Amino acid sequence: MDGERRLSLRDELYIAYNLIAHYISAMTTPDPTLPADDDSGPLSLDRQLCFALYSTSLAMTKAYRPLLEPLGLTYPQYLAMLVLWEEDGITVSGLGERLMLDSGTLTPLVKRLEGSGFVERRRDTDDERRVRLHLTRRGRALRRRAEAVPELAARATGCDIDELMRLKCWLERLRDEIRQRVAA
Repeated sequence: MDGERRLSLRDELYIAYNLIAHYISAMTTPDPTLPADDDSGPLSLDRQLCFALYSTSLAMTKAYRPLLEPLGLTYPQYLAMLVLWEEDGITVSGLGERLMLDSGTLTPLVKRLEGSGFVERRRDTDDERRVRLHLTRRGRALRRRAEAVPELAARATGCDIDELMRLKCWLERLRDEIRQRVAA
């Protein structure tokens, strides 16, 4: 990369916002590739940012499936295990916050992890209303087997690591902006 100028994160975000603004503008501009009598305009599925994000998420989950099956995990369970490997003993509500899941979705996920012998639930000794999740010996051992998953999943995208890191930053920023505006 000698002689190449690297963009700052601020410049990259500026470019990303301009691309999104261009995308929104394109949604309201007639598509010359569509027949003249097509009046779907901004309601065309292929113009929707939400569908691009949704279908990419489905594709990513599908790419993870063969990597996680030998571990005995589904993709949501894998995400929960990532959090538990970072913070063994986290409360159930803390796990829900990290994964952005409500209790109706989280409870069956935790029960399946417990049934697989990866975690156990215990009442907090200081506050019996709180339930903490603790990795079992089997859950801790699973970490070593899962260490190759992130690299193999990254390879499945066909992108280089710099592209993936920029994309991750942009998506996190987009997520945070949306959450802030929707919560307001």
